[in-house]
Amino acid sequence: MRTFLIDPRLRPDNGLSERSLRPVAIGRKNWLFAGCKAGGDATGILLSLVQTCRALGADPYDHLADVLARIQGHPAKRVAELLPHRWLAAKTADAPAVTPA
Repeated sequence: MRTFLIDPRLRPDNGLSERSLRPVAIGRKNWLFAGCKAGGDATGILLSLVQTCRALGADPYDHLADVLARIQGHPAKRVAELLPHRWLAAKTADAPAVTPA
């Protein structure tokens, strides 16, 4: 459990993850009545995607807008390409290189 001593990229606390879950804890009463179990599950998936995008430094709106625009024609066996970390890597790879002025 002391992996952070071996890998300097890891932090010894979990404050970042707790802060990312804070909006969920604050809004819990608002979401108490999601309508049905499927609505609650969908909300959980959406919030997970949004927080993952934020943790990666990607704009959640850009990610969701792009994915929702192309998901209908996207092959089901390649759906993992649309996950936030892979989407960001593909977007970064496709971006034109910035040349110094």
